[in-house]
Amino acid sequence: MASEQNPLGLMGIEFTEFATTDTDFMHQVFIDFGFSMLKKAKDKEIYYYKQNDINFLLNRERAGFSAEFAKSHGPAICSMGWRVEDAEFAFKTAVERGAKPANDCHKDMPYPAIYGIGDSLIYFIDTFGPDNNIYTTDFEDLAKPQIVADKGFMEVDHLTNNVYKGTMEHWAKFYKEIFGFTEVRYFDISGVQTALLSYALRSPDGSFCIPINEGKGNDSNQIDEYLREYDGPGVQHLAFRSRDIVGSLDAMEGTSIETLDIIPEYYDTIFDKVPQVTEDRDRIKHHQILVDGDDSGYLLQIFTKNLFGPIFIEIIQRKNNLGFGEGNFQALFESIERDQMKRGVL
Repeated sequence: MASEQNPLGLMGIEFTEFATTDTDFMHQVFIDFGFSMLKKAKDKEIYYYKQNDINFLLNRERAGFSAEFAKSHGPAICSMGWRVEDAEFAFKTAVERGAKPANDCHKDMPYPAIYGIGDSLIYFIDTFGPDNNIYTTDFEDLAKPQIVADKGFMEVDHLTNNVYKGTMEHWAKFYKEIFGFTEVRYFDISGVQTALLSYALRSPDGSFCIPINEGKGNDSNQIDEYLREYDGPGVQHLAFRSRDIVGSLDAMEGTSIETLDIIPEYYDTIFDKVPQVTEDRDRIKHHQILVDGDDSGYLLQIFTKNLFGPIFIEIIQRKNNLGFGEGNFQALFESIERDQMKRGVL
């Protein structure tokens, strides 16, 4: 229900739309993650992939909004669909609260939308659920669907935006003032050579978070590298929540998906800091999974190397812990710096 705290009646993420000039590679990565390709939009080359409550759209159109977005940015998350109680109400209210409306001629899909981070689109979707949803009304079954085994990914836990120095506050206000997001964390992180600032915001319905990062210091930091390669602000990574991260990673071994290397010394002390972990510690070390926790619970997380241009995926499993792996920020930051060094950025 729309309310003072949730003015648009936001109810979660319905889909993430990807665009790229190399759709075959992106398709293979989706398959390797355990997403099945099931349907196609009735009048467009937009393909629907599903795993539990994560819905992806791969836009293969040669012209239109998404095609132009990919020409500007390379592989990109060009839009998202957010669940709302009433799409027209949410759109009208968003515009009244300062959002920029998207014209019908600039959209590839027929849902009301506003411009979001980096002029990507946020569509408002009010038809969702297991039986009555946009995939039953606006898509058709593929003659040859590609159905693969689920790899344990349940939902999008959070998505992280990278923005230019000095604009983090602007984008935090965008999410707070239009949608009713609230601030839950603020971080100032330094590595050996680079640094970043990060705000974390939670959606008013509590279903997902959006951390916003900006670089600090010199322009070699990972945020400014992203902005150069992507040519603007945008979604840096999506985090999938896994029901069993060790099992998910076991299932992905031998695929195209590589994860960041963590220094072996990390495991010398981590289980002393977070002793309540019940998963197999040898498997955690084998997969180089990061561990963080407090008295209430713990989380396990891992980050892929860049998959689509500068975009990567995080995998996270939560055991009574709503954090972002704050205890791992230093280890993660330094592992990304090491990856930058290998690639000659630093």
